[in-house]
Amino acid sequence: MGNATLRSALAAAVGENNVISDPVGLRSYECDGLTGFRVVPDLVVLPVDSAGVAAAVRACHEHGVPFVARGAGTGLSGGALPVADGVVISLQRLRDVVEIDPIDRRATLQPGVTNLDITKAAAPHGLYYAPDPSSQQVCTIGGNVAENSGGAHCLKYGFTTNHVLSMAVVLPDGEVVTLGGDTNEQLGPDLRGVFIGSEGTLGIVCEVTVRLLPVPETVRTLLADFDSVREAGEVVSDIVAAGIVPAAVEMMDNLAIQAAERAVNAGYTLSTAAALVVELDGPVGECAAQFEQVRQICERHNCTRLHIAGNTAERARIWKGRKAAFAAMGRISPDYFVQDGVVPRTRLAEVLGRIEDMGRAEGLRVANVFHAGDGNLHPLVLYNAEAGEQDRAEELSKRIAELCVELGGSLSGEHGIGTDKACSMPRMFGTDDLTTMNRVRSAFDPRRLCNPGKLLPTPRLCGEAPGPYRPHPLEQAGVIERL
Repeated sequence: MGNATLRSALAAAVGENNVISDPVGLRSYECDGLTGFRVVPDLVVLPVDSAGVAAAVRACHEHGVPFVARGAGTGLSGGALPVADGVVISLQRLRDVVEIDPIDRRATLQPGVTNLDITKAAAPHGLYYAPDPSSQQVCTIGGNVAENSGGAHCLKYGFTTNHVLSMAVVLPDGEVVTLGGDTNEQLGPDLRGVFIGSEGTLGIVCEVTVRLLPVPETVRTLLADFDSVREAGEVVSDIVAAGIVPAAVEMMDNLAIQAAERAVNAGYTLSTAAALVVELDGPVGECAAQFEQVRQICERHNCTRLHIAGNTAERARIWKGRKAAFAAMGRISPDYFVQDGVVPRTRLAEVLGRIEDMGRAEGLRVANVFHAGDGNLHPLVLYNAEAGEQDRAEELSKRIAELCVELGGSLSGEHGIGTDKACSMPRMFGTDDLTTMNRVRSAFDPRRLCNPGKLLPTPRLCGEAPGPYRPHPLEQAGVIERL
């Protein structure tokens, strides 16, 4: 550890026992869920409250040392990758549910509260928190804010940004500010919206207030098998065309089904080419009528098996299979990359066909499990590192993300850009777009100490020449200053 003065300052900020500097302890923080990228930090601090977070950030700012916020470490884009000679500020000890307000239907939380624990805390009041990433049992609300996470039910209920009312945020210089307010509608610039999804590059959340929803009157779930991914994709298009907005529409191909079923015995058909999980919720009459329409659409597209969950336990079993898919993939492959991209629903069949062709050309298998309702793909590129396949797999994963942009979609739906896809950002955004994003980031963090090297391409990471900067007319007139 090269900076004894900083270590002393951090120990004073959070307590000596809450600073990790031994090599073995530091190794626990060298990566997030994207394990192909690893950097050992210089120090890790574990504040126990918001004041400790702010004090730790101030110490880093005063010493000019970069820092990275980390929650549960479940991110899949390298967003919590440490910086060499930098500090990791772990939020795992800030786990308090500060308040559940059943009258105004909101919850105030520390950033280390897991996604699922929000719903558990709200359940006695007949309320729940709608965004539900597959990792909801372990991922935290602070990380959800950083990545603007969604989950299976984002088709109907939206992403994290649709449910966060306000946040107490530690800015990169250690100042604590509140962004947002009592409602999603605020006067002036939407700084709350700017911060959500900024992947930890603008500051650190130390408290979040989210809105809660009433538990639906009824929920209906079905699992439908198809002989081809194309037929399953056509069902998705027809459901939406019929004016039905399901709570969720999920698709899994055969590889994903094989892995998930072996892991949790959820009742999926091992031989089917594709399976759809469709869930409707709402008033009993409306739900029943729409559920019958969905059933007929599935049968019209040659559904080979249709299983309707008869009770809460069966519904939970179906979802256990879907949400186990990522972790279960290790049962059929020693190593894999989890990618994330979005395409228009009308091009689902096309993109899946092209992904299959790309994988075949590289001699690699690609499993697909995704939020079909909004075209949010999660291809899993399977490989064997011991056989020297990692570089090919990483390149294929990158090309799949860029294919989504080519077909009119996005590099990410919810996993973020992080380290993994920063160099692909010019595929989606022009020079002016990236320059504007850089200037917004500089307004929050002019010294680039807060999670550097993430989200936006840099010459250091990508070997790119910086784009030309053209002054704004107001800057030329002396009305505003360049940051």
